[in-house]
Amino acid sequence: MVKPKSTNFGLGISIFQEPASLDNYKKALEIAFAEDTAVLVEEFIPGTEYRFFILDGRCESVLLRVAANVVGDGKHTIRELVAQKNANPLRGRDHRSPLEIIKLGDIEQLMLTQQGYAPDDILPEGKKVNLRRNSNISTGGDSIDVTETIDSSYQELAAAMATSMGAWACGVDLIIPDKTQPASKENLISLVSSSTSIPLCIFTPIVLKVLDKLSLQKF
Repeated sequence: MVKPKSTNFGLGISIFQEPASLDNYKKALEIAFAEDTAVLVEEFIPGTEYRFFILDGRCESVLLRVAANVVGDGKHTIRELVAQKNANPLRGRDHRSPLEIIKLGDIEQLMLTQQGYAPDDILPEGKKVNLRRNSNISTGGDSIDVTETIDSSYQELAAAMATSMGAWACGVDLIIPDKTQPASKENLISLVSSSTSIPLCIFTPIVLKVLDKLSLQKF
């Protein structure tokens, strides 16, 4: 993984699941340095990313985060499939909608190259290609509510992490290689974010809880 040292919303991140060519690594560095004067190079660790929304020491919702992607129909190009997906009224710009528009910029094209495709190639029916490796909603990813199906041990762990940091409302990202196994320090990687992703799941009861909390703090 090559990424800027200090950016948000998945900006400038390139992820290689397999060893890449020197040219591709150079391109990834160019993309990262365009966002910051320092970059980080990290080991890629496989797994599925989930966003846990924590409020007052309790897990209120869990979202499965899926990287920006398209699935072929044997008729349309990748560029056309992206346009079709972007026609979804839930997708918008500048974080004002539940989902973000999928772009076909330098990072997306680099990811396509890694998979042997170009934007104007027609994908075979049923073939899925990722346009990003990072699953940020802000870079065109999808979010799926899995609150009722995720093991409670992960919810408890995420809540404990937020509490230990003194965060009353936050998002905790857990990358879980195997969700059939109970939570442990050995089977996940985590990130605590001030971004809760509340607008992404449209959970009105949760939004009301946050508003009540803010109201109590104000008065």
